[in-house]
Amino acid sequence: MRDHTKLRAFELADEVAILVYRATRGFPKEEMYGLTSQMRRAAVSVASNIVEGCARESQAEYLRFLEIAFGSLRELNYQFGLARRLGYTDKTDMGEWGQKILETEKVLGGLIRSMRKVTNSLQPTA
Repeated sequence: MRDHTKLRAFELADEVAILVYRATRGFPKEEMYGLTSQMRRAAVSVASNIVEGCARESQAEYLRFLEIAFGSLRELNYQFGLARRLGYTDKTDMGEWGQKILETEKVLGGLIRSMRKVTNSLQPTA
């Protein structure tokens, strides 16, 4: 088992989740069960899937959960853009969020690429 607290990808995902919760506080009340809920779920999913993947025994399972986390992060990236286009955020907020999401994507993407190499090297060749 791996310690998720030692992963930079987890630290960043946790920061993104906190940013999302703070940002969505100001969204319109009619979005409580719409975009607000979706963004919060996606943000929590990123960090949660990293944690769950770290608890898995096999490299393949670990990699699968990292890939799910990455998908949730990309989903969140889209949702932030949608929130901006709907006028729920301003450009200064988007700069901070965008940079944090981009950094998280880069770090998590690097971890995934590295795990793919490890996983592929463990598989028998035909």
